[in-house]
Amino acid sequence: MAGQNCLVANDWICWDYVTSRSQELTDATVQHVWITAVSVLIGLVVSLPLALLARRGRRWAAPVLGLTTLLYTVPSLAMFSLLLPLFGLSASLVVTGLVLYSLTILVRNAMAGLEAVPEEVREAARGMGYGPGRLLWQVELPLALPALLAGVRIATVSTVALTTVGSIVGKGGLGNLIAPAVNSSFKAQVLTASVLCVLLALVADLLLLGVQRLLTPWTRATRAPRAARRAQPVPAEPAPPAATTPTKGA
Repeated sequence: MAGQNCLVANDWICWDYVTSRSQELTDATVQHVWITAVSVLIGLVVSLPLALLARRGRRWAAPVLGLTTLLYTVPSLAMFSLLLPLFGLSASLVVTGLVLYSLTILVRNAMAGLEAVPEEVREAARGMGYGPGRLLWQVELPLALPALLAGVRIATVSTVALTTVGSIVGKGGLGNLIAPAVNSSFKAQVLTASVLCVLLALVADLLLLGVQRLLTPWTRATRAPRAARRAQPVPAEPAPPAATTPTKGA
């Protein structure tokens, strides 16, 4: 009765809503995860060639970075409207828009990671007979992973939030529940779907953090000696020798 009362009273927190709409919540969450994952993966695949192109010099960096930044400033409603003639009311419309939004973060982080690779490391690899392709895949990209994965984490959390906008075409995951609930003032649905969206972002960020730590063990190895050195007590300075009074010879 208490659960039914919370629905009738339109309370914000209502467990009866969760149990009675569990399948609807599950379907929306699965769609949300699927759209987010596909968008970030495609964005990562597209951003790497763009970052390599932009790294060639200012001639390429300015247009690549300028275009990706411009795409990020386009409002989501306008973006989906521009893509509508190409993709129609489909999930591809939402995924394409989210991919374009993710590029500004992924391209910049990929460039930052590649530019942070020490030049002497590249020269040493070339001296060992590494060609451009082998140098990229076996030297540069592994060393650029920390910055690249940091960008993936930011892009993923941002995409989790932006996916809800896809509700305007019926492909917004949890946004499909939030938008109509806001219009009808269905408090339990608004809060439950919003909390699930926040939890998705937190879980995704923690999972990617674990992947980052797994793929970049050398970052932990370099932090440990520094932390140990900071933890060591500072040795006290030796006391100055006591002053002595010279004595006259016999």
